[in-house]
Amino acid sequence: MSATIRHAKPSDYGRVIGRVNVWWSGRDMAPVLPKLFFLHFEGTSFVAEDGEGDLVGFLCGFLSQTNDNEAYIHFVGVTPDKRGEGLGRTLYERFFDEVRSKGRTVVRCVTSPVNQGSVGFHEALGFEVDRVVEDYDGPGEDRVLLVKRLS
Repeated sequence: MSATIRHAKPSDYGRVIGRVNVWWSGRDMAPVLPKLFFLHFEGTSFVAEDGEGDLVGFLCGFLSQTNDNEAYIHFVGVTPDKRGEGLGRTLYERFFDEVRSKGRTVVRCVTSPVNQGSVGFHEALGFEVDRVVEDYDGPGEDRVLLVKRLS
């Protein structure tokens, strides 16, 4: 897929948040993506646009403030009609390059254990399942913790 990937800007937030619930088939995902990612993490968050300038994907991540060798991917989305074309992988690789240039050697993220498509996608990108944690995000909110070591 041909897309232009660039750092996210605060002005991108409205476009992204306006699509998140639609891209997740009506699930209320917007509360999981606060505007702070577009205000404070521009250097490690990205948007992808097609040749017409339409939003087709995004990735929001950051450098760990606790572990100086780690980075974290918080939220990634690709428009449903572009999935399977490699855009998600390209967004992740752009993030890996960015955080590697800042001395980070480990990338972490989490997903739901019921989302086997997400687990498989991450494994195909070289992530390993670190562990599954019950009640990670509160009662009944189990999560798969994933880790990738950058070379």
